[in-house]
Amino acid sequence: MGLKKNEIDELIDKAWKGNLERNNVIALYNVNPIILFQLADSMRKKVVGDYVTYVINRNINFTDICIDDCAFCSFRYNEGYILSIEEILAKADEAVERGATEVCIQGGLLEGMGLEDYKLIVTSIKDRFPSLHIHAFSPMEVYHAARTSEMDFRDVLKELKKAGLGSMPGTAAEILVDSVRSKICPHKISSDKWEEIIKEAHRYGIPTTSTIMYGHIESIEDRIDHILRIKRIQKETGGFTEFVLLPFMSKNNALGRIADKRSGIDDMKMHAISRVLLYNVINNIQASWVKLGLDMAQLSLLFGVNDLGGTLMEEKISKSSGSEVGEYLSPEDMEKLILKAGRIPRRRDTLYFMV
Repeated sequence: MGLKKNEIDELIDKAWKGNLERNNVIALYNVNPIILFQLADSMRKKVVGDYVTYVINRNINFTDICIDDCAFCSFRYNEGYILSIEEILAKADEAVERGATEVCIQGGLLEGMGLEDYKLIVTSIKDRFPSLHIHAFSPMEVYHAARTSEMDFRDVLKELKKAGLGSMPGTAAEILVDSVRSKICPHKISSDKWEEIIKEAHRYGIPTTSTIMYGHIESIEDRIDHILRIKRIQKETGGFTEFVLLPFMSKNNALGRIADKRSGIDDMKMHAISRVLLYNVINNIQASWVKLGLDMAQLSLLFGVNDLGGTLMEEKISKSSGSEVGEYLSPEDMEKLILKAGRIPRRRDTLYFMV
């Protein structure tokens, strides 16, 4: 049975006041999507106006060899490669030549890879490109470095920052509900450990993104609990730069064989409810053009999204799991896509300063 108009109006009023409780969010997710979309778009306009941001960056996935066995991963041992420091530097050099202000560095969990190995990547890039922002290493990679080097992860964070780490991707979050994690990534860090590492990073002055991977075996309630957790952390630390929605890519992995297929409406509702739930807490809601596809990413700009992430130049992880839109979106094409949605493109750096 649908909600009455006065009940919907009450939910909308609570949303604007930031007073939505868990059951309210679930109810709002299930109203007529047009109502949710209009609310999210109004909030987007109030918080960030009509600007849509993006960053010129390059992904560098330094290895696909990994000791973990996540059910959603199509990247692990896809080619069985490890990039040398010189190969990493060559990719960074190409990125700088093409106007990049950031390199995003992540890889599989290489057996025996400890703090000094991770630091070498950072210091080698910083020595050659001092002004290039290094956005690198998920909480899982920080934990892996600490475990391998028999150190406290806090000391790993301090050492990486000292070496030149500028910020961290808040990946490895997937769904921050352990009953789901036990099925899709049983050997990854727990939800509590992910939160602990993220909060310590923020405490040491290392900002991070926040992410969600949705559209597999999780419930709507799991998604909402995840976003509520992100909201709580941000209220405590203020260290998240954005919230990035990562639709599950189902090709070439075990989870894809049992996951429900996402719909376009579900994708847009997820982006919209994220804007509504994180209103005035996390200002930047990012859509992944490489996972959604260009058309749906453009459409998301009407439903609460204000950021399209990076130009990437290289994206092996989504490509291995079925992305068909390529690995690079030029700044010119990015701006055309934004303009055709009736928005104003703005180029930013990693920390959302306009450039």
